[in-house]
Amino acid sequence: MDLNVNFLPVASHLNWDEYFMLQAMMASFKSKDPNTKVGCVFVDDNNHQLSMGYNGQIAGIDEAKLPWGNVRSVPIDLQKYAYVVHSEANAILHAKASLHDSRCYVTLFPCHECAKMIATVKVREVIYLSDKYAESVESQVAKKIFELSKISYRQLTLKPALISDLGSYLGGMLPQ
Repeated sequence: MDLNVNFLPVASHLNWDEYFMLQAMMASFKSKDPNTKVGCVFVDDNNHQLSMGYNGQIAGIDEAKLPWGNVRSVPIDLQKYAYVVHSEANAILHAKASLHDSRCYVTLFPCHECAKMIATVKVREVIYLSDKYAESVESQVAKKIFELSKISYRQLTLKPALISDLGSYLGGMLPQ
């Protein structure tokens, strides 16, 4: 009898960066924002999740009484920007432990306001999926804040096959 019959070669389909970015992507699905859905996950050195957040209206407020539109030609009180809390801010506000020296996985590069909070709690690294506002002044300010705070940042590119495989896997879980 072969005593090693149950010792099979195994490997994860995901590395840690992919795993946590997929969690951030999943968090973004919770956002009700009709234009931009953002998710964020903070992780410690042991690859344990510390906190998670998504962009949404202020907790406990009747969202039906607040605007979700992004038309900037109307006064600020009639724009979503006056009321939406960003994913990074939500994750920081809801953290149950220190985020010092953690990694931040976020689906959209942080704005300058979130960069200030990330720097204040002493995050070590920001890993982002998209930087669609890279040319904006706010994004340039965020990068300056990170550089002055010695916070590294890098873009993560997910392999299209990973997303395709995930879709197939999830689809296979549905009842026929």
